[in-house]
Amino acid sequence: MPLIAFKPEGLFVEEGNFFIDPWRPVDKAVITHAHADHSRYGMKHYLAHEYSIPVMKHRLGADINVQSTKYNETIDINGVKVSFHPAGHIPGSAQIRVEHKGEVWVVSGDYKVQPDEVSTPFEPVKCHTFITESTFGLPVFDWQPEQITFQQINQWWNKCKNEGKAALIFVYALGKAQRVLSGLDTSIGPIKVHKAVENTIITLQNIIDIPTCQLLDTSQPKSSFAGSLIMATPGSLGAAWTKKIGPHETALASGWMAMRGTRR
Repeated sequence: MPLIAFKPEGLFVEEGNFFIDPWRPVDKAVITHAHADHSRYGMKHYLAHEYSIPVMKHRLGADINVQSTKYNETIDINGVKVSFHPAGHIPGSAQIRVEHKGEVWVVSGDYKVQPDEVSTPFEPVKCHTFITESTFGLPVFDWQPEQITFQQINQWWNKCKNEGKAALIFVYALGKAQRVLSGLDTSIGPIKVHKAVENTIITLQNIIDIPTCQLLDTSQPKSSFAGSLIMATPGSLGAAWTKKIGPHETALASGWMAMRGTRR
């Protein structure tokens, strides 16, 4: 019997009677990070890293039953040792280390081995079995250094400013937004964020350093948006409000942009 098994509800640790990132409601859920495809509604009890909890409460409800933990802190769950280790994906993201009778398994969740300015850097964890997510595992996903990408974003924003346009960039509200913000040249102009992005930024403002942002107000004159960088979620692609900001160019910050079809 493996220490961690696949069940309809998700990854199950039978000896500890808990699930890791379950996709159906269960009694006990150990959560790798606060993204919606890993931290779902309906669990009776959650265990998560302390940085994940503000976002989880924002998304799942302030009254969820959640226990906080730190990196490298060992918790005993029915005789199974559980600890969280940095995954480098977003603030609070963790690999889950599970140990029972000397056997060690690690579930990665989403992870990134390239350090950034907002996430605790990835930490290799010695184990007997490693369950790895591999969303960007194909050779086509060969990332350039992030400083080059930040330079490209700032050059594009500055170009838009010189042309009297706004620079509208679509980002995921949790993780990507904060990472892009960490590399912006704030001397170029004001940063305005859509409400969907602002809500998540607010939950993390006491955890990571975030540049000053203004809440996007489309009732303002179109001329007021020229030279600004506007951040919104990909769900706003083609939204009616984008017509209210006047002349602008768009960009999408996502690993999927490495695919030629996505870029087109």
